[in-house]
Amino acid sequence: MPTSDYQYEEGTFDVTPEIKRDFDENGYVIIRGILDKQEILKLRQALELEEGVKKHSYEISDGSGRTVRLCIWRHPGNDVTGMIARMEKTAGFMGKLLGGEVYHYSSKLIQKEPHTGGQFKWHQDYGYWYKSGCLFPDMGSLYIAIDKTDTENGCMQVMSGSHKLGRIDHTFVGGQQGAEAERVNQIGSRALFDLVPLELNEGDACFFHCNLLHCSGQNNSARRRWAIITSYNRASNNPIPEESHPWPLYTPIQTVPDDALLRCENFTDLRGKAFVDPATDKTVKVEPNSLQK
Repeated sequence: MPTSDYQYEEGTFDVTPEIKRDFDENGYVIIRGILDKQEILKLRQALELEEGVKKHSYEISDGSGRTVRLCIWRHPGNDVTGMIARMEKTAGFMGKLLGGEVYHYSSKLIQKEPHTGGQFKWHQDYGYWYKSGCLFPDMGSLYIAIDKTDTENGCMQVMSGSHKLGRIDHTFVGGQQGAEAERVNQIGSRALFDLVPLELNEGDACFFHCNLLHCSGQNNSARRRWAIITSYNRASNNPIPEESHPWPLYTPIQTVPDDALLRCENFTDLRGKAFVDPATDKTVKVEPNSLQK
Protein backbone atom coordinates (compact mmCIF):
# COMPACT_ATOMS: atom_id res chain seq x y z
CA MET A 1 0.00 0.00 0.00
CA PRO A 2 1.39 3.44 -0.91
CA THR A 3 2.20 5.62 2.08
CA SER A 4 2.59 9.18 0.77
CA ASP A 5 3.27 10.06 4.40
CA TYR A 6 5.70 12.77 5.58
CA GLN A 7 6.54 14.66 8.78
CA TYR A 8 6.58 18.46 8.73
CA GLU A 9 9.68 20.14 10.16
CA GLU A 10 9.44 23.88 10.72
CA GLY A 11 11.96 25.89 8.74
CA THR A 12 13.31 22.98 6.69
CA PHE A 13 10.33 21.18 5.14
CA ASP A 14 9.50 21.74 1.48
CA VAL A 15 7.86 19.95 -1.43
CA THR A 16 10.63 17.70 -2.73
CA PRO A 17 10.65 15.84 -6.06
CA GLU A 18 9.75 12.69 -4.08
CA ILE A 19 6.69 14.35 -2.51
CA LYS A 20 5.63 15.68 -5.93
CA ARG A 21 5.96 12.20 -7.44
CA ASP A 22 3.83 10.72 -4.66
CA PHE A 23 1.16 13.35 -5.23
CA ASP A 24 1.16 12.75 -8.99
CA GLU A 25 1.14 8.95 -8.62
CA ASN A 26 -1.26 8.48 -5.68
CA GLY A 27 -3.32 11.67 -5.85
CA TYR A 28 -2.54 12.72 -2.28
CA VAL A 29 0.18 13.24 0.29
CA ILE A 30 -0.09 13.36 4.09
CA ILE A 31 2.03 15.92 5.91
CA ARG A 32 1.90 15.34 9.65
CA GLY A 33 2.20 18.20 12.13
CA ILE A 34 1.76 21.00 9.60
CA LEU A 35 0.04 22.89 12.42
CA ASP A 36 1.55 22.64 15.89
CA LYS A 37 -0.39 22.45 19.17
CA GLN A 38 -0.48 26.23 19.65
CA GLU A 39 -1.77 26.77 16.12
CA ILE A 40 -4.49 24.15 16.55
CA LEU A 41 -5.58 25.66 19.86
CA LYS A 42 -5.89 29.08 18.24
CA LEU A 43 -7.74 27.70 15.23
CA ARG A 44 -10.15 25.83 17.49
CA GLN A 45 -10.78 29.02 19.43
CA ALA A 46 -11.75 30.78 16.21
CA LEU A 47 -13.91 27.94 14.90
CA GLU A 48 -15.81 27.38 18.14
CA LEU A 49 -16.83 30.99 18.72
CA GLU A 50 -20.58 31.43 18.25
CA GLU A 51 -19.96 34.82 16.60
CA GLY A 52 -17.25 33.41 14.29
CA VAL A 53 -17.53 31.45 11.04
CA LYS A 54 -19.61 28.82 12.83
CA LYS A 55 -22.66 31.08 12.78
CA HIS A 56 -22.82 30.67 8.99
CA SER A 57 -23.08 26.87 9.12
CA TYR A 58 -25.97 24.71 7.92
CA GLU A 59 -26.86 21.03 7.65
CA ILE A 60 -27.11 18.78 4.61
CA SER A 61 -28.58 15.30 4.52
CA ASP A 62 -26.29 12.34 3.83
CA GLY A 63 -29.13 10.36 2.26
CA SER A 64 -29.34 7.83 5.11
CA GLY A 65 -31.04 9.80 7.86
CA ARG A 66 -27.97 11.59 9.22
CA THR A 67 -26.71 15.11 8.57
CA VAL A 68 -23.37 16.88 8.22
CA ARG A 69 -22.97 20.52 9.27
CA LEU A 70 -20.97 22.73 6.90
CA CYS A 71 -19.81 26.30 6.62
CA ILE A 72 -18.24 27.43 3.32
CA TRP A 73 -16.60 30.71 2.31
CA ARG A 74 -15.20 31.83 -1.04
CA HIS A 75 -12.40 34.22 -0.01
CA PRO A 76 -9.92 33.72 2.84
CA GLY A 77 -10.37 37.05 4.61
CA ASN A 78 -8.10 38.44 7.32
CA ASP A 79 -9.24 36.49 10.37
CA VAL A 80 -7.56 33.48 12.00
CA THR A 81 -9.28 31.02 9.64
CA GLY A 82 -8.10 33.08 6.66
CA MET A 83 -4.46 32.69 7.64
CA ILE A 84 -4.73 28.94 6.96
CA ALA A 85 -5.24 29.57 3.25
CA ARG A 86 -2.51 32.13 2.76
CA MET A 87 0.68 30.69 4.28
CA GLU A 88 3.64 29.25 2.38
CA LYS A 89 3.14 25.85 4.02
CA THR A 90 -0.43 25.75 2.67
CA ALA A 91 -0.91 27.81 -0.49
CA GLY A 92 2.78 27.64 -1.39
CA PHE A 93 2.91 23.88 -1.07
CA MET A 94 -0.28 23.43 -3.08
CA GLY A 95 1.14 25.56 -5.89
CA LYS A 96 4.20 23.32 -6.04
CA LEU A 97 2.06 20.17 -6.05
CA LEU A 98 -0.24 21.46 -8.80
CA GLY A 99 2.66 22.88 -10.81
CA GLY A 100 1.91 26.60 -10.86
CA GLU A 101 0.41 29.63 -9.15
CA VAL A 102 -2.83 28.88 -7.29
CA TYR A 103 -5.57 31.00 -5.79
CA HIS A 104 -8.11 30.35 -3.04
CA TYR A 105 -11.22 28.66 -4.43
CA SER A 106 -13.11 27.94 -1.21
CA SER A 107 -12.72 26.95 2.42
CA LYS A 108 -15.02 24.69 4.38
CA LEU A 109 -15.56 23.83 8.03
CA ILE A 110 -16.92 20.29 8.43
CA GLN A 111 -18.58 19.48 11.76
CA LYS A 112 -19.39 15.85 12.49
CA GLU A 113 -20.77 15.62 15.99
CA PRO A 114 -20.61 12.56 18.29
CA HIS A 115 -23.10 9.76 17.56
CA THR A 116 -24.96 11.84 14.95
CA GLY A 117 -22.48 13.00 12.30
CA GLY A 118 -23.38 11.83 8.81
CA GLN A 119 -21.30 10.40 6.00
CA PHE A 120 -20.00 11.66 2.68
CA LYS A 121 -20.52 9.30 -0.25
CA TRP A 122 -17.72 8.53 -2.69
CA HIS A 123 -17.10 11.62 -4.75
CA GLN A 124 -14.53 13.76 -6.53
CA ASP A 125 -14.39 17.47 -5.84
CA TYR A 126 -14.02 18.12 -9.56
CA GLY A 127 -17.29 16.27 -10.07
CA TYR A 128 -19.11 19.46 -9.11
CA TRP A 129 -16.38 22.07 -9.62
CA TYR A 130 -16.53 21.11 -13.31
CA LYS A 131 -20.14 22.31 -13.26
CA SER A 132 -18.94 25.68 -11.96
CA GLY A 133 -17.01 26.55 -15.12
CA CYS A 134 -13.56 25.12 -14.28
CA LEU A 135 -12.37 23.59 -17.55
CA PHE A 136 -9.35 21.64 -16.26
CA PRO A 137 -8.83 19.50 -13.14
CA ASP A 138 -5.93 21.72 -12.09
CA MET A 139 -7.33 21.96 -8.58
CA GLY A 140 -6.68 20.46 -5.17
CA SER A 141 -7.68 20.58 -1.54
CA LEU A 142 -5.91 20.77 1.79
CA TYR A 143 -7.60 18.81 4.60
CA ILE A 144 -6.47 19.72 8.14
CA ALA A 145 -7.66 17.67 11.11
CA ILE A 146 -8.93 19.88 13.93
CA ASP A 147 -9.69 16.78 16.03
CA LYS A 148 -8.15 13.33 15.95
CA THR A 149 -9.68 11.48 13.02
CA ASP A 150 -9.78 7.68 12.71
CA THR A 151 -12.05 4.90 11.50
CA GLU A 152 -13.99 4.99 14.77
CA ASN A 153 -15.24 8.55 14.23
CA GLY A 154 -15.68 8.26 10.47
CA CYS A 155 -12.40 9.48 9.02
CA MET A 156 -11.94 10.34 5.37
CA GLN A 157 -10.92 7.48 3.08
CA VAL A 158 -9.30 7.73 -0.34
CA MET A 159 -8.81 5.40 -3.29
CA SER A 160 -5.10 5.85 -3.86
CA GLY A 161 -4.39 6.63 -7.53
CA SER A 162 -8.06 6.98 -8.50
CA HIS A 163 -7.52 10.53 -9.78
CA LYS A 164 -6.17 8.87 -12.93
CA LEU A 165 -9.70 7.76 -13.81
CA GLY A 166 -10.62 11.29 -14.82
CA ARG A 167 -13.89 12.96 -13.95
CA ILE A 168 -16.89 10.76 -13.12
CA ASP A 169 -20.45 12.04 -13.49
CA HIS A 170 -22.01 13.17 -10.19
CA THR A 171 -25.62 13.23 -8.98
CA PHE A 172 -27.33 14.23 -5.73
CA VAL A 173 -27.39 11.74 -2.85
CA GLY A 174 -29.46 13.36 -0.14
CA GLY A 175 -28.20 16.94 0.11
CA GLN A 176 -24.73 16.22 -1.28
CA GLN A 177 -23.28 15.24 -4.64
CA GLY A 178 -21.78 11.80 -5.11
CA ALA A 179 -20.05 9.95 -7.93
CA GLU A 180 -22.31 7.80 -10.08
CA ALA A 181 -22.97 4.75 -7.88
CA GLU A 182 -22.77 2.12 -10.62
CA ARG A 183 -19.40 3.42 -11.80
CA VAL A 184 -18.06 3.43 -8.22
CA ASN A 185 -19.31 -0.15 -7.76
CA GLN A 186 -17.52 -1.23 -10.95
CA ILE A 187 -14.30 0.40 -9.75
CA GLY A 188 -14.59 -1.26 -6.35
CA SER A 189 -15.41 -4.70 -7.75
CA ARG A 190 -12.18 -4.73 -9.76
CA ALA A 191 -10.07 -3.79 -6.71
CA LEU A 192 -8.18 -1.28 -8.85
CA PHE A 193 -7.01 0.95 -6.03
CA ASP A 194 -5.87 0.63 -2.44
CA LEU A 195 -8.40 1.99 0.04
CA VAL A 196 -6.54 4.23 2.50
CA PRO A 197 -8.16 5.54 5.73
CA LEU A 198 -6.73 8.94 6.60
CA GLU A 199 -6.13 8.47 10.31
CA LEU A 200 -4.75 11.83 11.40
CA ASN A 201 -3.90 13.57 14.64
CA GLU A 202 -4.79 17.19 15.33
CA GLY A 203 -2.73 19.40 13.03
CA ASP A 204 -1.99 16.69 10.45
CA ALA A 205 -2.84 17.53 6.85
CA CYS A 206 -3.65 15.81 3.58
CA PHE A 207 -3.15 17.54 0.22
CA PHE A 208 -5.22 15.79 -2.45
CA HIS A 209 -6.04 16.11 -6.14
CA CYS A 210 -9.53 17.22 -7.20
CA ASN A 211 -10.21 13.96 -9.08
CA LEU A 212 -9.23 11.67 -6.19
CA LEU A 213 -12.19 9.54 -5.11
CA HIS A 214 -12.80 9.98 -1.40
CA CYS A 215 -15.53 9.45 1.16
CA SER A 216 -16.04 9.47 4.93
CA GLY A 217 -18.15 7.40 7.31
CA GLN A 218 -20.72 8.34 9.91
CA ASN A 219 -19.47 9.41 13.31
CA ASN A 220 -20.82 6.76 15.67
CA SER A 221 -18.21 7.50 18.33
CA ALA A 222 -18.42 9.67 21.47
CA ARG A 223 -15.85 12.05 19.93
CA ARG A 224 -16.59 14.90 17.55
CA ARG A 225 -14.72 15.14 14.25
CA TRP A 226 -14.12 18.63 12.93
CA ALA A 227 -11.90 19.48 9.99
CA ILE A 228 -11.16 22.47 7.80
CA ILE A 229 -10.69 22.01 4.04
CA THR A 230 -9.16 24.74 1.90
CA SER A 231 -9.37 24.30 -1.86
CA TYR A 232 -7.23 25.90 -4.53
CA ASN A 233 -7.43 26.42 -8.28
CA ARG A 234 -4.57 27.05 -10.69
CA ALA A 235 -4.46 30.67 -11.79
CA SER A 236 -4.32 29.40 -15.37
CA ASN A 237 -7.65 27.58 -14.84
CA ASN A 238 -9.75 30.70 -14.34
CA PRO A 239 -13.41 29.56 -14.54
CA ILE A 240 -15.72 30.56 -17.35
CA PRO A 241 -17.65 33.51 -15.87
CA GLU A 242 -21.32 32.61 -15.58
CA GLU A 243 -24.15 34.16 -13.63
CA SER A 244 -25.28 30.66 -12.71
CA HIS A 245 -22.36 30.07 -10.36
CA PRO A 246 -20.92 32.48 -7.79
CA TRP A 247 -17.55 30.79 -7.29
CA PRO A 248 -14.50 33.01 -7.38
CA LEU A 249 -12.60 33.98 -10.46
CA TYR A 250 -8.84 34.32 -10.20
CA THR A 251 -7.92 36.54 -7.27
CA PRO A 252 -4.22 36.58 -6.30
CA ILE A 253 -3.53 35.30 -2.79
CA GLN A 254 -2.10 37.87 -0.41
CA THR A 255 0.48 35.55 1.09
CA VAL A 256 1.52 35.70 4.75
CA PRO A 257 4.45 34.16 6.68
CA ASP A 258 4.04 30.74 8.27
CA ASP A 259 3.72 32.28 11.73
CA ALA A 260 0.74 34.43 10.68
CA LEU A 261 -1.84 32.18 12.33
CA LEU A 262 -0.16 32.51 15.72
CA ARG A 263 0.21 36.26 15.37
CA CYS A 264 -3.35 36.92 14.17
CA GLU A 265 -5.79 38.18 16.85
CA ASN A 266 -8.78 38.69 14.56
CA PHE A 267 -11.42 36.11 15.46
CA THR A 268 -14.71 37.74 14.48
CA ASP A 269 -14.11 40.34 11.74
CA LEU A 270 -15.27 38.22 8.82
CA ARG A 271 -15.54 40.93 6.19
CA GLY A 272 -14.72 39.87 2.65
CA LYS A 273 -15.02 36.10 3.21
CA ALA A 274 -18.20 35.80 1.08
CA PHE A 275 -19.97 32.97 2.88
CA VAL A 276 -21.91 30.58 0.68
CA ASP A 277 -25.68 30.88 0.87
CA PRO A 278 -26.98 27.29 0.74
CA ALA A 279 -30.27 28.52 -0.73
CA THR A 280 -28.46 29.56 -3.91
CA ASP A 281 -25.59 27.03 -3.93
CA LYS A 282 -26.32 24.48 -6.66
CA THR A 283 -23.78 21.98 -5.27
CA VAL A 284 -25.90 21.16 -2.18
CA LYS A 285 -29.53 20.75 -1.16
CA VAL A 286 -30.64 21.92 2.27
CA GLU A 287 -33.80 21.80 4.32
CA PRO A 288 -35.33 25.21 5.15
CA ASN A 289 -34.80 24.74 8.90
CA SER A 290 -31.17 23.60 8.68
CA LEU A 291 -29.44 26.97 9.12
CA GLN A 292 -27.48 27.68 12.30
CA LYS A 293 -29.67 29.37 14.93
